[in-house]
Amino acid sequence: MVRGIAFVVGAGFAAVVAWALLWTVVGLAGDSSAKTWTGAPATAETDFHLHPRSAGLASDGVFGKYDKQQLQRGFQVYKEVCAACHSLRFVAFRDLEGIGYKPAQVKAIAQSYDTIPSINPDTGEPATRKGTPADRFPLVFANDVAARAANNNAIPPDLSYITRARHGGGDYVYSLITGYQDQSPEMLKKYPEIKTPKGLHSNPYFANLNIAMPPPLRSEGQVQYQDGTKPTVDQMAKDVAAFLTWTADPTLETRHQAGFAAVIFLLIASGLAFGAYRNIWRDVKH
Repeated sequence: MVRGIAFVVGAGFAAVVAWALLWTVVGLAGDSSAKTWTGAPATAETDFHLHPRSAGLASDGVFGKYDKQQLQRGFQVYKEVCAACHSLRFVAFRDLEGIGYKPAQVKAIAQSYDTIPSINPDTGEPATRKGTPADRFPLVFANDVAARAANNNAIPPDLSYITRARHGGGDYVYSLITGYQDQSPEMLKKYPEIKTPKGLHSNPYFANLNIAMPPPLRSEGQVQYQDGTKPTVDQMAKDVAAFLTWTADPTLETRHQAGFAAVIFLLIASGLAFGAYRNIWRDVKH
């Protein structure tokens, strides 16, 4: 009975694999330039959308850990450039202690924001106040209508978890910021209808190749780093990508440490279990 069920399950799996392979072969038949590997018609996005380039962040890989100096530079880039349009609504000011800021510095940063929603205690009317370390970063725009009105009918996404929400994470942010370029003649020849509309900007790292956001980092020295690091466009893009990687995953280093401890424990436990097995069954032939 069990063998029969196993045979049916295996046959079903083989049939699904065979059907998928057949569909792929049929889809690729004919003009390969006119279809994708799924058999769907090829588009400018499928042909010319680029995979994110590596930013080489310190947090990459299983041994990755954050460079706090880089994170502070990235926060400076966010505050002086990105914060004009993009919110960071899920990050509290006190979280900045995690990238090396002292409590007094965090308090000063929080107080530099004077648009925290509040209530006037005398009149009960809506008001604003200065931030405290317990507050989260305020919204840049009050609502989506205001955001669209200020950004060519586009809503700038919140950046708190952007590196979790986009394939490539920090590499995507880095590539997008540094990837603005003119459309290639080859693409325009093959897909003339994809020409960048007025008000948009060509960027092959964006999903549909045209993005409403203009290049945020345009020239060297746009942000003056306090630690003396040369503020090239490439460096600023890497720094803000590192910062946004941290906002989305502030516990990365803790997780890595816990993972290493767990692996070491399992290796030791496996060794002890094997030794106990050999000791208990040493006189038994098997």
